[in-house]
Amino acid sequence: MQETIYFGGGCFWCTEAVFDRVQGVLDVESGYANGHVPQPSYEQVCEGTTGHAEVLKVTFDTEQISLHTLLEIFFGTHDPTTLNRQGNDVGTQYRSGIYTTSPQQHEAAQALVQSLNQNKVFGVPMVTEVQPLDNYWPAEDYHQDYFARNPHQGYCAYVVGPKVHKFLQTFAAHAKKDA
Repeated sequence: MQETIYFGGGCFWCTEAVFDRVQGVLDVESGYANGHVPQPSYEQVCEGTTGHAEVLKVTFDTEQISLHTLLEIFFGTHDPTTLNRQGNDVGTQYRSGIYTTSPQQHEAAQALVQSLNQNKVFGVPMVTEVQPLDNYWPAEDYHQDYFARNPHQGYCAYVVGPKVHKFLQTFAAHAKKDA
C-alpha cells in the first residue's frame, strides 16, 4: 500500500537527499506547498511573499516503513525548534512543517509533535506546523536529485552531506542497502 506525505525541513536539497536513502520510500520530489500563489517559481518562493514552504513529496510503501518511522527520521534530521530557519537558511520557506494527505496522517503527526513537546525531547518547544496539504507545486527540474547530481558543490558538501551522514549513522536500520 502506498501513501504520500509532504515534509518541510528547510532546504529541500537536504530533505530530498535524506529521504531518497530511506528503505520503503518509493519516490521523492522537491516542491513548494501551502502558499497562496499558483505554480510559484523558486525565485518567487525565495522572496518570501508566496507563503510556500520548500517541501519534499514522499511516496512510501506502508508495508516496508511506517508513517511513525518516517516522522522520527524527519524530526531526527532537521531542527524543529527554529522558526523559519534551518542553519543559515532563513525565511518562511524554510519552516518546519508536515503537510498531510489524510486525516489519519494529520492525527498521527499532531500526536507525535504533542508527545515530543510534552517530553521536552528537544529541550525547547517545537515550532513544526502540521497542516493538510494545500497548493503543492513541483520545484523546477534543476532542483530534483540536486545532491545526487552535485555532491561536490559547496552547499552540498558542507550542509547536505553532513545531514546525509547523520541519517546514515542515526537511522542505519532504515537506510537502503545502496545508500
